Order: sequence, then structure tokens, then C-alpha cells
Amino acid sequence: MAMKIRLARGGSKKRPHYAIVAADSRMPRDGRFIEKLGTYNPMLPKDSEDRVKMDIDRVKYWLSEGAQPTDRVSPMLEAAGELPKKDRSNPKKGTPGKAAQARAEEKAEKAKAAEEAANAPTEEAAPAEE
Repeated sequence: MAMKIRLARGGSKKRPHYAIVAADSRMPRDGRFIEKLGTYNPMLPKDSEDRVKMDIDRVKYWLSEGAQPTDRVSPMLEAAGELPKKDRSNPKKGTPGKAAQARAEEKAEKAKAAEEAANAPTEEAAPAEE
């Protein structure tokens, strides 16, 4: 049986509250689980002690039984010192999307056109000969 340590969502609309659970990977996210290992409340400030609560002994047990933490639970276990830190790389995180890049190009073209218009030599009328 493939085991996962993952989050099960609770709480009302726009007020999430999660349970950290050990569950069979084939069960639905909020469905049947084997054991509740802790809670996670994202509505609390990041420096709050009550934001993440875990029963570390049970987490160690499930990790020793072969349970795999999900991508959302791994950083919590790393912060608790149960897993070694992983190097994560997301090089595209800071790059703007296609629409934002198109807007930036348009803005650059307009600025260039305005600069060329401002720097263009103005032709002064030569005095007429009589």
C-alpha cells in the first residue's frame, strides 16, 4: 500500500484549515485516512507557533514505514528537522507572463518612438530672399 503524508482540507469557504494525515495515496484528498498527525492553519501569521502542529513521533513512525510526504508537507517536515533540506529551483518564478511581456514591448516601442521624435532636428524656415 502506497502511503502519503499529506494535507486534508477542512474549514469553510475562504477560511482553510488543514489536517496533516497519513493516508493511502489512492484515497481522495479529504477522504479516508489512517491517522491524523497534526494540523496546519494558513490563516495564522508565519511566525505563530500554532500555525503548524505535528506529533513528531508518529511522523517519524510513518516515515520509517515508507510513507512519502507530499510537496506541501515536505517544507514543514524540513522546518521541524525531520527531513534533510532539499534544494529547490524554479528559474521561471520571477519571469513575467506572455501578456506582461507584450505590454512591456509595446511600452518600450512607444518610448523609443517618443525619444526619436524629441531628438529629431526641427527644420527652421530659411529667410526668404526678395
